[in-house]
Amino acid sequence: MKRLPVLRNVDRLEEATSLDPAVEKTRGVVDAVLRPRWLRDVLHGVPMGHPVHPLGVHVPLGAWISAGVLDAVPGTEQASRALVGVGVLGASGTAVAGFADWSQLDEKQQRVGIVHAAVNIVATGFFAASFVQRSRGKHTSGKVLSYAGLAIASGGGYLGGHLTYRQAAGVSHAPDVEATFPSGWQQLAPLTDLPEGALEKRVVADTEVVVFRRGERVSVLSNTCSHLGAELHDGYVVEDDSAPGGACVECPWHQSAFSLDTGEVIHGPATSPQPRFESRVVDGTVEIRLPR
Repeated sequence: MKRLPVLRNVDRLEEATSLDPAVEKTRGVVDAVLRPRWLRDVLHGVPMGHPVHPLGVHVPLGAWISAGVLDAVPGTEQASRALVGVGVLGASGTAVAGFADWSQLDEKQQRVGIVHAAVNIVATGFFAASFVQRSRGKHTSGKVLSYAGLAIASGGGYLGGHLTYRQAAGVSHAPDVEATFPSGWQQLAPLTDLPEGALEKRVVADTEVVVFRRGERVSVLSNTCSHLGAELHDGYVVEDDSAPGGACVECPWHQSAFSLDTGEVIHGPATSPQPRFESRVVDGTVEIRLPR
């Protein structure tokens, strides 16, 4: 079955360079407002291990859809008004988390994302107007505004689905090493071939890994950043007391930080950990395997 012709235009948004000035200006505002790194980590969903924005969307959409159902039932005006108000409040918090994630995407994703945000802001405006009208006792116009807002929000939801399922925003880009990496110990390199205190890219069993050596202690992670797929060996080693072992590898693109010892996310925008390998030194050669 072919996709509806009107929906094919969504693909063109990815190449719409005319959106770039709005993207740059909005990104500058977001970066200025959401400056503290701990705040960004919370909004990205680092403590949850999952982006916050998709979870928060349930609040406004659930409230607004419920209000739409109640609007078809006589005598439910007050309940509908309350649900519309809850949805408007929920949309505000959800939007903040969404903008935090959006500001750390690539240019094609940001073009679609800025339209997604604009559509949802318009929808929220309709619901806010609906709440005002209902508060004035004008329930008929309030209902009309709500249904219009719900239709617009559905379009915004479609764009959000395009971002997630077509453009892979917010999903893990780390390879599924458990499905491709052979079982058992695999040779990595002679220990003396690995530079001391520096990131090194190696390929083992067709799998790219990033290696960090401290004496005979060797940390090995998948080289593909789980956020958007950057090569971590081009990044930086940073010290962080909150990381197991104290050392992290920082992504060169968006500064996601992962513990070199465990692969867990220390700082976002990434929320998915890096696949980690166990290592040992046998007769001067470093060997790695997947954790048991």
